[in-house]
Amino acid sequence: VFSMSKLAGVDTFLGPEMKSTGEVMGLDKNFESAAAKALMASNLMLPKNGAILLSISDEDKSDSISLIKNLDEAGYKLFATEGTAAVINGLEIPVVMVPKRLDDDGPNVVDIINNGTVDAVVNTVTGAREVMQDGFHIRRAAVDKRVPCFTSLDTARAAVESLCKGGENYNVLTIQEYLHQEGK
Repeated sequence: VFSMSKLAGVDTFLGPEMKSTGEVMGLDKNFESAAAKALMASNLMLPKNGAILLSISDEDKSDSISLIKNLDEAGYKLFATEGTAAVINGLEIPVVMVPKRLDDDGPNVVDIINNGTVDAVVNTVTGAREVMQDGFHIRRAAVDKRVPCFTSLDTARAAVESLCKGGENYNVLTIQEYLHQEGK
C-alpha cells in the first residue's frame, strides 16, 4: 500500500487517476467483516469510540446524513466545520463547531487533529479550487498524525458499518476454504 505520509507537503486527496493505486482487498463471509480487513490493512480502521471531525462539501451534505446519524448512534463525539455543524445541529445531534480558518483564535481544525482531540477525519471535497485548498491542511494534518482520513462518503460509511455491525468478528480462512464455502 502506497503511503501518503512519505510525500511531505503533498495533498492526500486522490483524483480519479490515483484512486486505483494501492488498493487493498478484504475477503470474508459478509461485507462488514471483509471491509474491516481492508480497512485494517490500509490503517483506516476506526476506533470503537472516540471523536470524529467532519468537513463535508456542500455537494455531499445531503448524502452525509445517514453517516452522521450512524456516527452519533455509535457514540462518537462529533466535531465539524461551520457548514457541516449546521447540518448536524439541524438533525438535533450534538456537535462541536470548529473553525476551518487557520488564522482564527482558538483551536481550529488542524489544531484538533494535531493535539489528538479527534481519532478520524471525514473531509469530502469538490473540484472547486478554494475548497481543495481549505481541505488540504485538514487532510495533510491527518496523514502526518496517522489519523484515518476519509475523502469519500462511501468509504467512511463502510468503515462505520464494519465497526457497528460486527466487522471486528472477521474470519481467518485460507482462500481455498472461502472458495469451498462459496460452492455450498
